[in-house]
Amino acid sequence: MNNAPCPFCSIVNQTDSAVREVYRNDHVIAFFPLNPATLGHTLVIPRQHVPHIWELSEDSAGHLAISIIRLSKAVKNAIHPDGLNIIQSNGEAATQSVPHIHVHLVPRWESDAIGRIWPPKTSYSEAAKDDVWEKLLGECSRIEKT
Repeated sequence: MNNAPCPFCSIVNQTDSAVREVYRNDHVIAFFPLNPATLGHTLVIPRQHVPHIWELSEDSAGHLAISIIRLSKAVKNAIHPDGLNIIQSNGEAATQSVPHIHVHLVPRWESDAIGRIWPPKTSYSEAAKDDVWEKLLGECSRIEKT
């Protein structure tokens, strides 16, 4: 990712005249991306600039999650897709292209051009899966219970 001004902050600040905004409240904004994967593809962003999920506060995450649920229902009611992908990527390796956390609501139809989003098969050894499992169990045991 680069050090250019954040295009999503321009949308927050209402300085992007080309944006197709569909929703705005005190916490989030939703709008169409410039090149939607499908018609109705909507991005949901927090108003506060947060580069990725690792810096997102639990309070902001709550507002974002509530808005995602509400906007997912709006997409379903407006355009009646066969399904919906909710995608949130962090870092270049995960295909995050704008360093402002955003969630994609992608309406899906049986005949759309997207195709499968998961590999048909993986071949990780049981030892490799156990190693990662143990590491994650260790980290999860440190999570503060609320």
